[in-house]
Amino acid sequence: MKRRSLLNKYLVALLGVIMVFVLAGCGGGAKTDTSGGNPIVIGAPLPTGFLYGWDAERAMTLAVEEINAKGGVNVGGEKRPLKLEVVDTRDLEPSVPVSDALLGVEKLILEKKADFIVGGPARSEAALAAMDLVSNHKKVFIATTGFLSPKFEEQLGKNYEKYKTSFRITGTSKTMVGEMLATFAYLQQQHGFKKAAVMVQDVAHARAGGEIMAKQLKAKGWDVMDMQIYPTGTGDYSSGLLKAKEFGAQVIFIWMDMPESSILLKQYKDMQLPALPYGFIEAAEQPGFFDATQGKGEYTMVHLVNAGNAPAEVTPLTMQFVDAYKKRWNIEPEGYGTSSSYQAVYTLVDAIQRAGTTDTEAVIKAMEQTDLEGVYGKIKFNKQHQVIASMDPAEGAVPQVIQWQKGKRVTVFPDKIATSALQLPPWMK
Repeated sequence: MKRRSLLNKYLVALLGVIMVFVLAGCGGGAKTDTSGGNPIVIGAPLPTGFLYGWDAERAMTLAVEEINAKGGVNVGGEKRPLKLEVVDTRDLEPSVPVSDALLGVEKLILEKKADFIVGGPARSEAALAAMDLVSNHKKVFIATTGFLSPKFEEQLGKNYEKYKTSFRITGTSKTMVGEMLATFAYLQQQHGFKKAAVMVQDVAHARAGGEIMAKQLKAKGWDVMDMQIYPTGTGDYSSGLLKAKEFGAQVIFIWMDMPESSILLKQYKDMQLPALPYGFIEAAEQPGFFDATQGKGEYTMVHLVNAGNAPAEVTPLTMQFVDAYKKRWNIEPEGYGTSSSYQAVYTLVDAIQRAGTTDTEAVIKAMEQTDLEGVYGKIKFNKQHQVIASMDPAEGAVPQVIQWQKGKRVTVFPDKIATSALQLPPWMK
């Protein structure tokens, strides 16, 4: 009996050892680290409580898992895994100072030992300040979400040596304005529209974008109502909408990256304001927007900046990304910052592998020579380290404008990737 009991103990112990090895190999291919070198740490400073933070984190997580599942990054013949470290910057919260976001970036560099910084901060003011911080620490920084200010290129143009560690792989307020003006030209030609109201959030990129749009629209013959500026977190837009109605606005142009913009669109629908809502609208980007507004978001047009932030046939990689994201997170890509954050990880890996090292100077040179097909078109950078935009995915990073039609996000612009014609609300006809 004692011998049998002892044998049973040995069998249990052996079974335990076997189970350890079995479970170690069954954690899911995308999560298993099969590379043997020291991890390359990607620090992601993001406002994780907001769309432009959580979608970026999910996209980068997906990219890291895919790359590690294939063996990691080839650095001069050595395979090394990627490790993603995320810190919540809270920089999209009202009244959170820029210094708080910078503390998050510094934590990633000093405590988490990040080799590279990818993602945010998302607020332009914080991201501009972060450029100084990453420069001081000699870390390559790829901005992917929220940071639309034209001052990025201005700073690099004035002082390349200081800011050369920074790159931006997403659109800018300037490129967006050109793309939006093209949409306004279509509305003027096809529907005879000539009056617009401009409503923006009280943040740098939105104010700048709204001012440029108003100026350019006036130059093109549009009547434009005085710009309405709303503090982050505003919960009532009825006064501005009534002004727009009295003005006779046919387009309500909106530039806001706060979730409260959904309230504006609900109030617009309740008023049956005879105008088409269009712009850079954070709340209307998400797949769940239609249900969340009980269908009041129908006909809203949204500029998603980069293609792939909603389903679209742009390059062979676009729907691969869309399908992988949906499989991993049980939701379609969620809006601005999703495809660009995913693309940034692959672009960084491409540069590291071509450089054969993680040395900052070598990676900067490799990033400057980037020329690859990406999720939203050709990925190349200009001399100011800004990704080159184009309406043709064979030439550069392509934007995506969607409209909510029958509860779905349908691509209506640019022509090369459009899947549906623009529709007007029935109370405008």
